Amino acid sequence: MDPQLSVTDNEFLRQFELQVEGELAKIEYASQDRKIFLTKLEMSDTLKEKGYLEPFIEKVLDIIKEREIRVMPTSPSIARFMRKNRRKYKGMLPVGINI
Repeated sequence: MDPQLSVTDNEFLRQFELQVEGELAKIEYASQDRKIFLTKLEMSDTLKEKGYLEPFIEKVLDIIKEREIRVMPTSPSIARFMRKNRRKYKGMLPVGINI
């Protein structure tokens, strides 16, 4: 697995995309008032088994952090990841929101 995953923000389709091993993984989002709602994560079981899930989510969250936008993880997979890594990502949640 490549630790330097190339994640792109497809603003037209409102999704972060990862093209790896001939497959497309994506996290769909909606933006509103300096908040981004991560609504849906799609990744094949093959890529998940190869360990791409967590690095993909982490890379997307790093991109969002650079933009200084708050995150609402409405996708269960992303919420689970943020809960697991609470210390690192707690500050990215909107005020009053706990996961």
